[in-house]
Amino acid sequence: MTTPINQTDANDQVVWGARKIAPHLGRSEKGAFHALESGKVPGARKIAGRWALDIRVFRASFKAIAA
Repeated sequence: MTTPINQTDANDQVVWGARKIAPHLGRSEKGAFHALESGKVPGARKIAGRWALDIRVFRASFKAIAA
C-alpha cells in the first residue's frame, strides 16, 4: 500500500504544498506562498515545482534561536 504524497502522519515529517504548509507558519495560503518564495522559511524547498517543508528542520530553527 502506498501513501499519497499530500498526506502526513506521525512517521512522515514533510508537508507538501503551500496550502498545507500555511497552518504550520500561522499564515494564509497566500502569505505562506510569499514567505516560501522569499526564502524566509527554514526547512522549506521547492522540489519539482512543488513546495515541501521538513517540519523537523523548521522546529529546530526555533530551538537554535532560543539557545
